[in-house]
Amino acid sequence: MSARADLVASSVLTDDVLAAVRQRAPGYDQRNEFFQEDLDLLREIGYLKPRSLPQMSSDQRRLAAHAPATALGIGMHLTWMGVARDMVNAGHTELQWVLDDGEAGELFAFGVSERGNDRVLSDSLVTASEVEGGYSFTGQKIFVSLSPAWTRLSLLGRHGDEIIHGFITRDQEGWSNTPDWDTLGMRATQSYTTQLEGVVVEHARVARRLPVGANEDPFTIAIFQNFLLLVSSVYAGIADRALELTVEGATSKHSALDDGAAYSDDPDIRRQAAASAIAVDALTPQLETYCSWADVAGPTPDHWFRLLSGMKHQSVETARSVVDTALRIVGGGAYRSSHELSRLQRDVLAGVYHPSDTEAVHRTVAFDLFGPTQ
Repeated sequence: MSARADLVASSVLTDDVLAAVRQRAPGYDQRNEFFQEDLDLLREIGYLKPRSLPQMSSDQRRLAAHAPATALGIGMHLTWMGVARDMVNAGHTELQWVLDDGEAGELFAFGVSERGNDRVLSDSLVTASEVEGGYSFTGQKIFVSLSPAWTRLSLLGRHGDEIIHGFITRDQEGWSNTPDWDTLGMRATQSYTTQLEGVVVEHARVARRLPVGANEDPFTIAIFQNFLLLVSSVYAGIADRALELTVEGATSKHSALDDGAAYSDDPDIRRQAAASAIAVDALTPQLETYCSWADVAGPTPDHWFRLLSGMKHQSVETARSVVDTALRIVGGGAYRSSHELSRLQRDVLAGVYHPSDTEAVHRTVAFDLFGPTQ
């Protein structure tokens, strides 16, 4: 049995589970509603528990092929499971509690994104003030996926020349959600704007204190590699599903101009579908290799940030292209809002907004090639 088959065989995602989440996905999208039933089911079967990055990536790719928004939302939690695992494996046992909480079914979310802050992890517009027992955070976070349900929320804020990373629990005072998630796609993630009004990260829940600016601290590397590879897995899953729908559509449609021949017999249709398949196939070895590298403790590969950001960019752009081709081949029926491809077209567009966005990816790669500008 291949390594890929081993991962599928060992997954908690049974055919029944995947069928259930696919069935619910259109309703969540239409009602702009959080995927609560999916979350309850995934928690029940142990999907929230920490495991290896290759296993999480494989699982996320399969889940995304059935319910992209559910996979994207859960991916935030799984990213923290991966970060904590990497840190503990490297000897930073202060994050063992994250793994223990994940094992117990707690749900972790990211409070990172801020309006007007394109430095992501290296700076923050949120202020972190030292108070008795910890740090008080004041400011605003946006795109906080899992907003209706998280039980542990990560925060980062600026304290002088330092960035403080830590966690709060849902039962704390000093934070509030604005249920303003009314987007084009990935609607079931329900990623609200979150106000921080002096909520305190206790000293025991401070994950890292880092200097403002770019760095290659193990914590930062762990966040980037887990986030980017798990996000890449989601968009690879969307590409997988779009290719399936391409084949289904081409084989079920018949041409009145060609004596009823199936569209799948048309040379041009076959070429377009083949090009999509070639692009999807190219994602798999790259994604699996990078996940395997990240899963092994030790020095990071050369050009690691370049490779990670390039992987995310390639998975998103491939998925967008494959979905677009599927829409062209399946035809006008897919233009209806009720068609799955219509939803995939809207969901896949979210990929251009996740870090690293297109501009950041090319800056990262150019810096790796040429160094800083003079």
